[in-house]
Order: sequence, then structure tokens, then C-alpha cells
Amino acid sequence: MEIKVLGSGCKNCKKLLENVNQSLEELNLKANVLYITDYIEIANTGLLRTPGLMINGKIVSSGKVLSVNEIKQLIASK
Repeated sequence: MEIKVLGSGCKNCKKLLENVNQSLEELNLKANVLYITDYIEIANTGLLRTPGLMINGKIVSSGKVLSVNEIKQLIASK
């Protein structure tokens, strides 16, 4: 599983990354987690608002910080 957190490096983006890592820990799962801050790479994904979350190449959230439980539900559905 590959999970990408996309953002500018702001407080909300870092919080989303933290919540992703906590979700994986609580689910006892391993995943390739990438934190993407390059604007060109973010634009190439089609994401319009940061922070963004991608799971296995699909944008699953944009413009908000998901809670740990919301992220766990998204991971479980993949």
C-alpha cells in the first residue's frame, strides 16, 4: 500500500501526516508513506486543495485534516 500526504509543509499538512502514521500504527499495518511538498508534483496529481491524501494513486481527501478514525476507515476500504 502506498499513501501520499500532499501539502506545502504547513501545520495542517503535518498533522495529516501524523494522523496517517498513527492510523497505520493502530491498525498494525505497514505502508509506504510519502510526504510530498513539491508544488509541481502536487499539481500533477490533480489535487486542487491541500492538504491532500492519496491511497494507492487515488485522491481520497483534499482540503481538510482527516481524523485518525476517518483515515482508518479509508485504509480499511482499500
